[in-house]
Amino acid sequence: MSTVPVSTICSEERYNPDTCGYVPSNTDSGQPSKKTHEKVVLKKKVTLLRGISIIIGTIIGGGIFISPKGILQHTGTVGMALVMWTACGVLSLFGALSYAELGTSIKKSGAHYVYILEAFGPLLAFVRVWVELIVIRPAATAVISLAFGQYILQPLFMPCEIPEILVKITTTIGITVIMYINCTSVSWTARLQISLTFCKLVAILIIIIPGMVLLFKGETQNFSQPFQQAEVSLMGLPLAFYSGMYAYAGWFYMNFVTEEVENPQKNIPLAICISMAVVTVGYILTNVAYFVVMSPKELLASEAVAVTFAERLLGKFSIAVPVLVALSCFGSMNGGIFAVSRLFFVASREGHLPEILSMIHVHKHTPLPATIVLYPTTVFMLFVSDIYSLLNFMSFVRWLFIGLAVAGLIYMRHKRPDMPRPFKVPLFIPVFFALTCLFIVALSLYSDPVNTGIGFAITLTGFPAYYLFVVWDNKPKWFRRLMSSMTKTLQIILEVVPTENHQD
Repeated sequence: MSTVPVSTICSEERYNPDTCGYVPSNTDSGQPSKKTHEKVVLKKKVTLLRGISIIIGTIIGGGIFISPKGILQHTGTVGMALVMWTACGVLSLFGALSYAELGTSIKKSGAHYVYILEAFGPLLAFVRVWVELIVIRPAATAVISLAFGQYILQPLFMPCEIPEILVKITTTIGITVIMYINCTSVSWTARLQISLTFCKLVAILIIIIPGMVLLFKGETQNFSQPFQQAEVSLMGLPLAFYSGMYAYAGWFYMNFVTEEVENPQKNIPLAICISMAVVTVGYILTNVAYFVVMSPKELLASEAVAVTFAERLLGKFSIAVPVLVALSCFGSMNGGIFAVSRLFFVASREGHLPEILSMIHVHKHTPLPATIVLYPTTVFMLFVSDIYSLLNFMSFVRWLFIGLAVAGLIYMRHKRPDMPRPFKVPLFIPVFFALTCLFIVALSLYSDPVNTGIGFAITLTGFPAYYLFVVWDNKPKWFRRLMSSMTKTLQIILEVVPTENHQD
């Protein structure tokens, strides 16, 4: 598909094909300006600190503050709930370590998509990005964005109910701001993420510290006989697992931006290990603090556990908690959009999505088209009433493909033993993680056949889509002309060009 030359987009500059840079029109050809040597590529601006902020800032969203009761509902006791939180943290660490090996061996952005592509080929990789594009990511972003809108307005309306339309307008503004920042500057996006991650950690400490003080003073009545009448069953196990793993989801986001990480061989494993240690300890202590203040019945009855906790323990200061929850959700929105836009960017570069999505802004060096592609569907999802059910039946799809990506690590250990592996984990870690994911996914077919059936149906649409959009080469001329015209028009409007090169 043809694209617009850079010189057409930047009329004041002349394109130099040898350097993929730009020479101002009033500059002599023999004396190119310094800008001539600037390449149109994604810059390596993700440092270790920024990588940690991406992972922690995306993992810690609204879940730990708003509704940690999903695990308790399906385990029944304080003891089993804390065991499940710990188990999900350890399992997430195993998955994160496996992704650290994959990220340092396969030096491409795109995470799950790229790893499945390398191990199992283009068909399964396309299905993964197809489901992510049409349902998973718009719905996930809409849910966390609605939580942001709800909690940023709560201090203004307490104790009254917030008008739903106002929540959705505020949410739309929040999404628009996040999209704008991500389109404008990688550096500003990263700085915002670091600031919001700090706010998340402050919010968790506000809960943990007073909770631990009460615990050491002897407030242990909710921990007596912690395993009595535990209700873990084969029916409830997958749902408890999904609740826990959803709260920890985000450990894979640094792998979406591998090509932008400074010294990835060192920084990816370090960022993952530090982040998972902080999050796991923080989550466990936060839940302990909740149980110090609230009984299991009270926790299950609460609509927003952190707010209930704050009202009981922090008095007038409790008004700060909804604001911190909102900032936490805002950070998850920012980290998720920043990371997943790279997934679409790489999938387009591989020929699995429209060509325009693999282009970069000529001045800002951001994947602008891949960032804004989710904006219309995400805003549309805000007005779909049953988004939470949508996320429930799509959870199994996420863990199916993550388990498949880690299984690809095991397969490549056998198929490509000579592949450079700067960071290598013991084999039992990916084996245990992949088998656990696939077992839980299979079990969910038994425990919740309706939702998983719907999820399977949506996933299966990716197979005919692959043959229609990717394999079928003899498309009508009018269709090819239309796509070419649309690509050129969007290039001019968005001021984007193909990237010069990428890492293999």
